[in-house]
Amino acid sequence: MIIRTANKLDFPTLRKIYLESRRESFYWADIDKMSLEDFDKDTVGEHIIIAEDQHRILGFASLDLSHNFIHNLFVHPAAFGKGVGGHLMNASIKKMDKPLRLKCVSKNHKALNFYENNGWKKIIEEGELESRYWVMEYS
Repeated sequence: MIIRTANKLDFPTLRKIYLESRRESFYWADIDKMSLEDFDKDTVGEHIIIAEDQHRILGFASLDLSHNFIHNLFVHPAAFGKGVGGHLMNASIKKMDKPLRLKCVSKNHKALNFYENNGWKKIIEEGELESRYWVMEYS
């Protein structure tokens, strides 16, 4: 598996991964309100790395390098459970200074378990009742 910086030619595939992954995993969200354009809005100004295997993009992470913050980490549903998320997380950790932070939706138990199993600690739960999230830290 190769981890590399994304370029504009990767964006059509990244848009699809972002949409399909959220539709598959975000059971609490209204999937009809999700669109391909969400990727562009939700990654403005961020450094994007991708996981690629045999010239197929399997997932991505978007990073706010100035704040040591992982904003998005998404894997295509067909690649769930194959180590893609771990490779992206490790590459993100190497790219930024510690401590790193991220936010994870409180209802996203699978992602919370993934992060906790990989050394992230819950710091504080924030947000309104229907949109709670955990601020998590890796040091």
